[in-house]
This record gives sequence, structure tokens and C-alpha cells, in this order.
Amino acid sequence: MAENSLSDGGPADSVEAAKNASNTEKLTDQVMQNPQVLAALQERLDNVSHTPSSYIETLPKAVKRRINALKQLQVRCAHIEAKFYEEVHDLERKYAALYQPLFDKRREFITGDVEPTDAESAWHSENEEEDKLAGDMKNKVVIAEKEAATVEELNPKGIPEFWFTIFRNVDMLSELVQEYDEPILKHLQDIKVKFSDPGQPMSFVLEFHFEPNDYFTNSVLTKTYKMKSEPDKADPFSFEGPEIVDCDGCTIDWKKGKNVTVKTIKKKQKHKGRGTVRTITKQVPNESFFNFFSPLKASGDGESLDEDSEFTLASDFEIGHFFRERIVPRAVLYFTGEAIEDDDNFEEGEEGEEEELEGDEEGEDEDDADVNPKV
Repeated sequence: MAENSLSDGGPADSVEAAKNASNTEKLTDQVMQNPQVLAALQERLDNVSHTPSSYIETLPKAVKRRINALKQLQVRCAHIEAKFYEEVHDLERKYAALYQPLFDKRREFITGDVEPTDAESAWHSENEEEDKLAGDMKNKVVIAEKEAATVEELNPKGIPEFWFTIFRNVDMLSELVQEYDEPILKHLQDIKVKFSDPGQPMSFVLEFHFEPNDYFTNSVLTKTYKMKSEPDKADPFSFEGPEIVDCDGCTIDWKKGKNVTVKTIKKKQKHKGRGTVRTITKQVPNESFFNFFSPLKASGDGESLDEDSEFTLASDFEIGHFFRERIVPRAVLYFTGEAIEDDDNFEEGEEGEEEELEGDEEGEDEDDADVNPKV
């Protein structure tokens, strides 16, 4: 019976197979420590294309097994990173509450509901020395202006067209604004960011607050951006932090004849039988910033969007992120243009670094032609 169990692949065969596997792995480790074997392997690597995938394919099975273990660890790291960003979102919510009283005061100054005190208006200019040197000249100009001015000095309320000026200054936004949008945006009084409540799915809402106007009855227009902070099951290594995955707009209650997101066209129709012609009018979509509140929906049924739709959705997400991260927190600097100059200088610096690196690489290529140190 014992002989039959051995010949039939019983426990003894399993023990023997395990021993052989263990011996093979030990032999592989010993071989990999042999300088001559490593030199032969190195020569083999030199003869194949130097790409990561081709290199991995040349590695022994035992090494590939360890690499797979590293990938398992990397996936676990991605899930920990996702939790980190969830806590970051909680921090954003906490500090948003601290910022909000300052943003509320900002709105009061912009709308003119509150006049800043002398202390609140004091600001040290970087060009203060130049201003001081030109002080006498400025005083003369001021005196001349006062003499030429009417008895009642013009003093507009608040900061006129504050947010509209930001739209004009920022290319990403000005590209969306049509001429017929401009009168409406001049009624924009504030933009706020609201974060999702604790325990709710990660998201943020942009609130556009308007004063009463002749275009729509809404006092607030909203855009909600839904976010996800978890690695994709199919591609966990692509995780780089929270991403916007969808957005919802709102209904704009346009007053009669004021909807700038549609236009009326006239079209002639010919009757097939009688041959008579009639003119009909129909409404078609019209380019407008206010289409921002009727966004394209991300496909939730697993079907992929076409290329144009993907681009439109990605642009929408980028604009929402820009409002949240840049425009709302630093509004006054986009109004004055200082933030735009900073952004431009940063981009130019990046381009300069790229050019410099390209030059270095060219120099390295020339050296490589002689000594070729690459493995």
C-alpha cells in the first residue's frame, strides 16, 4: 500500500517537490552571487533594448516573485494615501470655517455695505520709496484735479465690477465669457466654496451670489463637484490623490427673453405636397459662460465618452478646481493682476528649467558617444 501511495503522487511526492523547489531557489541565489554569472547576465542585458519592461523580463523567476510582493505593498500604500487625503479634506473643512469671516468681510468691502477703517486700509507698497520721491509731483496733480473736479466728489460704492474684472483678467475664465454675458457678471457679488459635511461623500460646492438683476430671479447659482479619494481597482498605481469624478449644476430661472444660453433662429420650411414655404422659429444652444451651470455628465454606466466630451468634462473639472484653489482664496490678487504675474513667472521658470535640462542632456549625449557608461 505504501508503494502504491508513493507511485500515485501521495504525501511523499509533495514533500519531495517542496524540497526540490527549495533547493532550486537556493541554487538560484548562489548562482546570482557568482561574479561570472552576473557578468554573463550583464552582457545579455546589454544586447537587449534598454526599457524597464525588457529588463524585468530578463530577471529570474525568484526576483520577479519579489517584485510582485513589492507591488502588493505599493497597493497598500495607495490605500493609506487615500485615507491621508480624506483627513486633508477634513482639515480643509475645518480651516474653511476660519477663513469664512474674512471672506464675509471681503464681500462687505466689495459691495460697499461696510467701509474699511483707516487701519484696515493701510498697506505698505513695495514701491513706497518711489512713491515718496514722486510725492511732490503727485500732490500737484491732486490739487489740479480737485480744482477741475465738480463740487461733489465722485465716490462709487464698494469696488465696482470686482468679480467681473477677475473674469476678464484670467484667460481660463475670459475664454468662456461672451459679450452678452458681461452685463450679467457685473451683478456678481461673491463666490464661495462650501465643503461636504463630515461623513458625507467628498465634494465641494461653488456658490455664485448675485444681486437682484434683470436677467434671472436666482440669488445664488451653484455648481457641485463630486470627488473620489480611493485607488482604482483596475489601476491602483495611477492614484495621485483625490480627483473630481462628476459635477452637477443648477436650474437658472431666466426672466422672459433674457436667457443667454439659447438663441432664436428662423428657418424656412417647404411643404412637400403643396410647395408652399413657411418660416418657423426655434431655439438652439448658444455659447455662454452660464452653460457652466448645465455641465456634461460623466458616464456612470461604464460606457466611455467620446474624445470631445472627455475634453469638455476635463476642462470643466479644471475650472472648478481653479475656482476652489486659486480664485476664491486669492481674489484680490487676481483683481489687481498680481497673482496672474506670479503664475506667469512660475510657468516661465518651469520652461527655463526644461530648456536647461534639455541642454544638459544634449551635452551628456555627446559624452556618451565616447564612453557610453549606460548599463
